[in-house]
Amino acid sequence: MEASSSTSHDPALFHAPLLHHPRRRSSRPLKGFAVIFGSVVFLLSLVILIVNQSPEPLASNPSSVTEAGSYSMAAQPRGIAEGVSAKSNPSLFDKVGFNWTNAMFYWQRTAYHFQPQKNWMNDPDGPLYHKGWYHLFYQYNPDSAIWGNITWGHAVSKDLIHWFYLPLAMVPDQWYDINGCWTGSATLLPDGRIVMLYTGSTNESVQVQNLAYPANLSDPLLLQWLKYPGNPVVVPPTGIEDNEFRDPTTAWLGPDGSWRITVGTRFNTTIGTALVFQTTNFSDYQLLDGVLHAVPGTGMWECVDFYPVAINGSVGLDTTALGPGIKHVLKASLDDTKVDHYAIGTYDMITDKWTPDNPEEDVGIGLKVDYGRYYASKTFFDQSKQRRILYGWVNETDTEADDLEKGWASIQTIPRSVLYDNKTGTHLLQWPVEEVESLRLNATVFKDVVVEAGSVVPLDIGTATQLDILAEFEIETLVSNSTEDEVSDCGDGAVVRNTYGPFGVLVIADDSLSELTPIYFRPLNISNGSLETYFCADETRSSKAPDVTKRVYGGKVPVLDDENYNMRVLVDHSVVESFGEGGRTVITSRVYPTEAIYGAARLFLFNNASGVNVKATLKIWEMNSAFIRPFPFEETLFQEMVAST
Repeated sequence: MEASSSTSHDPALFHAPLLHHPRRRSSRPLKGFAVIFGSVVFLLSLVILIVNQSPEPLASNPSSVTEAGSYSMAAQPRGIAEGVSAKSNPSLFDKVGFNWTNAMFYWQRTAYHFQPQKNWMNDPDGPLYHKGWYHLFYQYNPDSAIWGNITWGHAVSKDLIHWFYLPLAMVPDQWYDINGCWTGSATLLPDGRIVMLYTGSTNESVQVQNLAYPANLSDPLLLQWLKYPGNPVVVPPTGIEDNEFRDPTTAWLGPDGSWRITVGTRFNTTIGTALVFQTTNFSDYQLLDGVLHAVPGTGMWECVDFYPVAINGSVGLDTTALGPGIKHVLKASLDDTKVDHYAIGTYDMITDKWTPDNPEEDVGIGLKVDYGRYYASKTFFDQSKQRRILYGWVNETDTEADDLEKGWASIQTIPRSVLYDNKTGTHLLQWPVEEVESLRLNATVFKDVVVEAGSVVPLDIGTATQLDILAEFEIETLVSNSTEDEVSDCGDGAVVRNTYGPFGVLVIADDSLSELTPIYFRPLNISNGSLETYFCADETRSSKAPDVTKRVYGGKVPVLDDENYNMRVLVDHSVVESFGEGGRTVITSRVYPTEAIYGAARLFLFNNASGVNVKATLKIWEMNSAFIRPFPFEETLFQEMVAST
């Protein structure tokens, strides 16, 4: 059925400061698709969701005031003195606080991204699939919305989208982890056992690696975890700093029948390094000669990840997979820059050395997992669907005082499937797991919408706070040749005009375009006459509030000769996840608008190029909210479901 257009507006009333041109008239959708959910069970579940998704009361107790005050006086980011990466935003100390309202804070909470009911969260830990349930553990402060007292939170899901909170999995209660149960990884053994290795900060703030395991493997929820009495199982080797040795990986089985893990560290304060330890029983470890890999100038490597990918395949691989037709991905979270980098290369299983395919794109100096606000990512192999799944932590970019008022901080990205990009041979492809599509409601299609150079086109879809957007663009050149001196990056944002761009969508925007977040392509001329394309996100006008970080993010994205420019954008209140060219380049943004919220949030197309018109085709779904709530232990139906798993 034909979707109706919105009421016409006088273009003179809508000056577009992004482009310094009036907006074009509204574009009408070609067709609307309605998804009918008639199930009584669904309606009942929706009521439960609404009740359980109500936010925690905003903090107003004296302890919050004290913590906020200590924030403003802090000399360095929280976490640095304790030996971990920064967990606060000191760059905002000199900013005047914005007068946020409760309604604004309420809107910022996401609807279908995982986050705890309240308080602080950071790195994903030990993700795994067991007896029909996906398990996510995460760094968590049960006492406050700021980093500290780090325990392991725990949640389970049947589909990676709808989650149940479970009791804490591990708390810092032993000398070897009393200052924090930090990041770790799970390994599923062939006999069905599960071993969990994690970093503990000892009573003397030494970083050691510890072993834990489920108390009852027959329990599908894995509610109780036991710490190995002989912990720690690995201590910092000679020459390694006591507070720069953390985050053990999932283990893989070598051809000699022994297991290996990698732990991140650094040498001489600047050389990022991945050490390799060998074990046969997960309680005794031997440091192997040399290193898996090291890159000068990259600093401390946190949250190292190491896993295989199939060169010609559409499924993921178990971490132990070796042999022909397989490349290995080495990823590190750089403490110095707070960026996750990866490289694709070859693993020698005899020497336990990894070599990048392209040394100029080595770990820490080349490709990023995500070019936006994103850190501490971790993958696991989902044996139920033969895929590799990626999680990533997305922190807040406002102040700690604001987080204390909200009562929560940080989210996890939508889980992403990861594959080798055999078309380029140089990139990974990241894509939201297919299960997120179950949240799609009514769809609206716009076909062949012409966006002229220097114009903005409203897309009449109503409220645009929770969306899944698929967009494809073709460019029509208006000039025979470009002689512009074009800088090869995302520039200073979407306001910078070049011959071929930028063009894309404006998300979380208000009608007057006083707040907006452009997600866009920026094709640029290079010396041989071809185009080099960047995929970007511009947060600089995402909020009128001065006390939030607002940056231009992005990176180069290959666009092959047989491809149009395409993007997928997931919008969920204060987070925007953008996937360029099938996921070759990915950007996560945090936005905190003051006006483009609730019913005022809108979606636009824009083209700020000077020499091309753009033709756009889009399919846009409104997204339902996910069910994320405490596990209903008291409900007989769920008890029976767990027992039958």
